[in-house]
Amino acid sequence: MMEKKMSKEKPVNETVRMFKNPILESLTHIHPATPFVVFVPVVTYFFYLGLSKNGFLLSIPLWLIGVFLWTLLEYSLHRFIFHFNGTSKIAKTFYFFAHGVHHDYPKDATRLVMPLPVSIPLAFFFFYLFESLFFPYNDFIFSGIVSGYLAYDFLHYAFHHLPLRGRLLTYLKTYHLKHHYNDPHSGYGVSNPIWDYVFRTLPKENSEKLNKMAV
Repeated sequence: MMEKKMSKEKPVNETVRMFKNPILESLTHIHPATPFVVFVPVVTYFFYLGLSKNGFLLSIPLWLIGVFLWTLLEYSLHRFIFHFNGTSKIAKTFYFFAHGVHHDYPKDATRLVMPLPVSIPLAFFFFYLFESLFFPYNDFIFSGIVSGYLAYDFLHYAFHHLPLRGRLLTYLKTYHLKHHYNDPHSGYGVSNPIWDYVFRTLPKENSEKLNKMAV
């Protein structure tokens, strides 16, 4: 059972216990390095598998297609699944467990990357989906998708928990913070704003407060 539910965002380094059961509770937390330990070998293996089947010539273009497809998956999952706008008690509970807790506690360091009980089943689902769509080139594409996911996880952690420098990283961090502190119904792209431009879900203009937070 969920012990506590908060309704307002808290831009401080806090956490909340979601389950009384210690095993279930532990599954909601993850070290930010864990996805890289688990999925970098997956990226490497499927890229190698693609090389053994299709050679080097198509490797980079197909891998880049996979990275690009991840950007659409990232946007779609964030907008339509994590921000599912149901009104029933079940829907509201699903939202809190899937994503609402992150909006309530956006700097909770152990809930900034996707936990393995979520990411591993999704990886299997998308592997078989893209195998059916792109065989025999699915290995390169899947390697690119997982690479895009790892970039997303790293950037999401960095936006909430690391000081960043440079125009691009500062822009992306500010862009994501607008989703949290200006309007959660916009700015669904985390690693990039491409699909927010396409589907017209761009957040409002920067505020001075957000510009300061991005430094």
